[in-house]
Amino acid sequence: MTEAFSLLFAIALALTLSLKLWLGWRHIRHIGRNRAAVPAAFHDNITLEQHQHAADYTIAKTRLGLLSAWLDTALVAAFTFGGGLQWLAIHSQQWFASPLLSGMALIVAMAVISSLISLPLSLYGTFGIESRFGFNKTTIGLFLQDQIKGIALGAAIGLPLLALVLWLMDISGPQWWLWVWLVWSGFQLLMVALFPTLIAPLFNKFKPLEDAELKLRIEALLKKTGFKSQGVFVMDGSRRSSHGNAYFTGFGASKRIVFFDTLLSQLSHTEIEAVLAHELGHFKHRHIIKRIVLTFALSLALLWMLGQLLHAPWFYAGLGVFAPSTAMALILFLTAMPAFTFPLTPLSSLMSRRHEYEADDFASTQTRADDLVNALVKLYRDNGATLTPDPVHSTFYDSHPPAALRIQHLKGSQQ
Repeated sequence: MTEAFSLLFAIALALTLSLKLWLGWRHIRHIGRNRAAVPAAFHDNITLEQHQHAADYTIAKTRLGLLSAWLDTALVAAFTFGGGLQWLAIHSQQWFASPLLSGMALIVAMAVISSLISLPLSLYGTFGIESRFGFNKTTIGLFLQDQIKGIALGAAIGLPLLALVLWLMDISGPQWWLWVWLVWSGFQLLMVALFPTLIAPLFNKFKPLEDAELKLRIEALLKKTGFKSQGVFVMDGSRRSSHGNAYFTGFGASKRIVFFDTLLSQLSHTEIEAVLAHELGHFKHRHIIKRIVLTFALSLALLWMLGQLLHAPWFYAGLGVFAPSTAMALILFLTAMPAFTFPLTPLSSLMSRRHEYEADDFASTQTRADDLVNALVKLYRDNGATLTPDPVHSTFYDSHPPAALRIQHLKGSQQ
């Protein structure tokens, strides 16, 4: 059983890497072949220079993604077949006599090593690609500040949660997975509630929308659609990037609408109203709740599956580990599972794209579809989004419909 599982995992790991590389190279070739001409639907709004800038930017990001896929696969192989996790387990048990503390040390050590190895790619993505194409506004100081805050926040929140999860796995008997799921689900809901007011302000500044005319438009749209929020806020996204965006966050009394300051500078009032109507479409169709419910259901199924593997010697040995523990089971499961689940990515992407179409349809009933079309074209242009993604790559990965299909859908809704 051990050898069969080892072989199965090795095949899944190799196939996942091969699929990522194939999709990436398809994407690069397709964009390159369509680089010389702006798609007809965008002739009036996007110049050839802007189209080629977006194409080159997307190709550069995709190549970095391919390098990241190689690195991630090599890291997983080193931790499992290369004996990395076994080595860390031995040393963590030498550092701490308590199984709980040694288990926590094992998981933290792996997280730190993985982060340090991935850091050069993150730095290159921000200060290489994003800077070269004119999007990065982050300084080295701000980047380091974000990293330090992220580590401190992760330690303050993550370590107690990790300790509780490992403790429950040890003391709750055969049904531990159900107790862990309840704790994890409660934690996720708590984070959604606290993020707008306690976590997000640690990284960005938020201020109430000051534009009186735009505020009146937004308040009228909110009243018309029956949406109540804690307020409309502007975030200083321009400190880090010139990319524009808008989003809803929180739920219940903590709901708030957030506009990047970059987005407000890119769009007219009617276009901003149309973008907001799209976001309200997600609220009206309960997309956020549906995604939360699906996430909770999947996490329950995965925790149950881990419960079946917790005491299976072949599970550990098949992944190069000979020091079974609850912490090791958890980290092996999280390390190995993506190799088996990656081919299911298109299912998540398909659901997300359907939600985007539904939100667009709602927006076209509350505002002019042309305003949303104009807003999207400006965002594609200013954010460097390619207008010609490879169809297979897009079907597999993209959470939003391709630009041409989305614009066509919106124009069709006017007829």
